[in-house]
Amino acid sequence: MRLPGVSKAELNFGAAKLTVHGGIDSGLIVREARKHSVTAVPEGIPAVAAEQPFWEKNGKIVVSVFSGLFFLAGWTADVLVRLPVPAVWLYLAAMLSGGFETVLKAVKSLGRLSFDMNVLMTAAVTGAALIGEWEEAAAVAFLYSVSGALESYTAGKARQSIRSLMEIAPKIATVRRDGREMSLPVEEILLGDVLIVRPGEKIAMDGVVIDGSSTVNQAAITGESAPVKKTAGCGVFAGTFNQEGVLEVKVTKLVGDTTIARIISMVEEAQAQKAPLQSFIDRFAGYYTPAVIAAALLVSVLPPLVSGLPWYPWVYRGLALLVVGCPCALVISTPVAIVSAIVNAARNGVLIKGGVYLEEMGSLSVVAFDKTGTLTGGTPEVTDVIAVDGGMDEEELLRIAASVEKMSEHPLARAVVRKAGKLNLRLVPAAAFESFVGRGAKADLNGRRVVVGSPGLLGESGIDVSPAANVLSRLESEGKTPVMVGVDGSLAGVLALADTLRENGNTAVKRLSEMGIKKTVMLTGDNPGTAEVIAGKAGVDAFLAGLMPQDKVAAINDLKKEYGKVAMVGDGVNDAPALAAATVGIAMGGAGTDTALETADMVLMADDLSKLPFAVRLSRASLRVIRQNIVFSIAIKLAAVLLVFPGWLTLWLAILADMGASVIVTLNGIRLMGIKPDEQAGSGGSFIVREQGK
Repeated sequence: MRLPGVSKAELNFGAAKLTVHGGIDSGLIVREARKHSVTAVPEGIPAVAAEQPFWEKNGKIVVSVFSGLFFLAGWTADVLVRLPVPAVWLYLAAMLSGGFETVLKAVKSLGRLSFDMNVLMTAAVTGAALIGEWEEAAAVAFLYSVSGALESYTAGKARQSIRSLMEIAPKIATVRRDGREMSLPVEEILLGDVLIVRPGEKIAMDGVVIDGSSTVNQAAITGESAPVKKTAGCGVFAGTFNQEGVLEVKVTKLVGDTTIARIISMVEEAQAQKAPLQSFIDRFAGYYTPAVIAAALLVSVLPPLVSGLPWYPWVYRGLALLVVGCPCALVISTPVAIVSAIVNAARNGVLIKGGVYLEEMGSLSVVAFDKTGTLTGGTPEVTDVIAVDGGMDEEELLRIAASVEKMSEHPLARAVVRKAGKLNLRLVPAAAFESFVGRGAKADLNGRRVVVGSPGLLGESGIDVSPAANVLSRLESEGKTPVMVGVDGSLAGVLALADTLRENGNTAVKRLSEMGIKKTVMLTGDNPGTAEVIAGKAGVDAFLAGLMPQDKVAAINDLKKEYGKVAMVGDGVNDAPALAAATVGIAMGGAGTDTALETADMVLMADDLSKLPFAVRLSRASLRVIRQNIVFSIAIKLAAVLLVFPGWLTLWLAILADMGASVIVTLNGIRLMGIKPDEQAGSGGSFIVREQGK
């Protein structure tokens, strides 16, 4: 039905969620939803799951049971007691109870000139009744209702995996407000409130620790197996588990904006985005179903009309073709697998934004990595402070460099400021600050023009860097990054910074190569000497250094032309253009970076590169399962169709084949929930596949 003011309605079947947009009366939506046994909640108000009676919660099962009882009673009256008239009425009761919902859906579909599975089943049951096959008609209605109940149950299991994410964060928290402690629902907690989190309790909101020290299990959010030490100044996430000490946490995000809330929302949205294979199957089903109806009509009428054969057996065969041609298994073969894989990935610290990216990950040829913050820890430290020609001492050189860099957000700039802070150096106020992305910065300090950055930036500023040539050569050979400092047109000195390879970086790169990735590449804006050292430690096949953001985009495009599908792994901010250019953009640091959650196609929530091979393996397993399901569904249909023409396929066998195929492909898809990364990947780097029940 159409409601006034509704501009758009979006149905997410995987999450069982309908989003309605427009200038509408929320009360009207709630009332209309209630008529259809649907719970509607205005945006911004938390949904509370109402307790449902058994017959509402398990309505399809109840219907199937009643239909089965009527069918069994009818069969008893027909075959054992030999009472044909009561048997017909009991069979009719089985048809009505088992097929009433199907008929209603079929009528609505026909009103839209859409021929779907419900139309096929309704036609088959009605046709069987018209030719006097009451037992067969009742059997089809009953078994189709069982099939629907099983589908609903298995789909519900997949949706429950999402709901289980929603249960991670507690609903009530202890808050200190106005000098006293109180227990409040999380919806009433405000920004700036202080949570009191005791040992053994879950943290209810995202925030920053302001007092206390403890270890926190963050596996629910980031997939990390080891607890993380938290002290004052550390960020914490809703749904994580406080293990040891008491923490006081200042709330930084409202309940609807927490990391876990955003993860849940993105997982739901990801399910709504169809993978290419799923889109193809949906389009195929749109042509397939009318073709089945046409074929069934031809089988029913052509032989009797053309060859004078008896009508009954050919009409029966046409009805059997209608039943066996139902594309149930084919249509659900893909979405169940995608839902299972995406939810499994989220539980293990990998957020995949949609089925298309899940599918693309399985056919990658190249994985490109940023260096700083991706292959390395992203927290470089100043290792050397070298003054040139004795113009100023090392402390003064560091002080003026930090005074300029304090205005920048670049990781190297932050490292310079941290070093000055450790030495308690008093910084100089900077004026006329200019930032040059990936190259450095300029500013005025007490009337002196200071340039801090790459040799290229100083050269463009008219500063001769040749006096430091030997120093630069030595630093590059040691894998250190030089940051040069020029004052009033002259070179003042060089700062050397070094970053370390992530603990699991080499293991992850090696594992990707073992899995058949054709090439691993490091793309960095750093100098060639430092890049070569890090590339050697990481074990990548090639590296490109001295790249600006646009150069990284060009490199990604070149790799795509040569190899095909390319993934780019970066920090989600500086590498955003390259992430967008890649087939799949993968961001590091998702748990603490809002930009990463928004811009990337996939996010490694714990900065854990060992989850990258897991994501590739999960994607490949998903593609295998989807293809298995499609091939199996089509094979069952073809085999059953071949049995139609000699008259060997009864309506019973047809519906059993359809129901069995639907159940098998669903269970096969749910198996993807059992794929796990090796919990000891940090030590051995190997990965295992555990399937449920094994």
